[in-house]
Amino acid sequence: MRKRLFDVLVTSIALLFLCPWMMLIALWVKLDSPGPALFRQERVGRGGVVFRIHKFRTMRPNAALSPELQITVGNDPRITRSGRFLRRTKLDELPQLLDVLWGHMSLVGPRPEVPRYVALYPAALREKVLSVRPGITDPASIAFSNEADILAQAADPERAYVEHVLPQKLQQAVQYVEDMSFGNDLRVLITTLRKLWWSFPN
Repeated sequence: MRKRLFDVLVTSIALLFLCPWMMLIALWVKLDSPGPALFRQERVGRGGVVFRIHKFRTMRPNAALSPELQITVGNDPRITRSGRFLRRTKLDELPQLLDVLWGHMSLVGPRPEVPRYVALYPAALREKVLSVRPGITDPASIAFSNEADILAQAADPERAYVEHVLPQKLQQAVQYVEDMSFGNDLRVLITTLRKLWWSFPN
């Protein structure tokens, strides 16, 4: 209950201040390429319930819907001009504040995966990771903030993700759930904000 109250309070305040900027970003996305400003995708949430996550669209329309293209790699040609900046600064994640407000997500928690990859989780780990609300950020998000660049170096990016990156992210997610506390969430939020600050151009 304390975690949920914190999420609602912080998210409400953040949306109050960020709403004008989010409207400007949405306009930029619309002017930069045809298509909607927001991107929606099915992710697996708490208890295995599927929900639609929201982000600012960073790819050409329908580019991310192909089942064999679930990850982005380096200079992915599907990414728009505005999308490159939004991804690098993580501003594309801002609409997830709405997902937090609606109760599908938390500010801090294991990042929600698409059903295709959740199906690969070992049963015991899947149950533990899905026992909490997924988050906008978590320790794995910080550790793999350059995931696209890492995968760009692999001959088979998706195989590298499934066999190497995903298991590490899953272990960190399990560790987060086992050590979950208000103090740990604050540390993750502060670390994330610091990392975001340094990602902006000087």
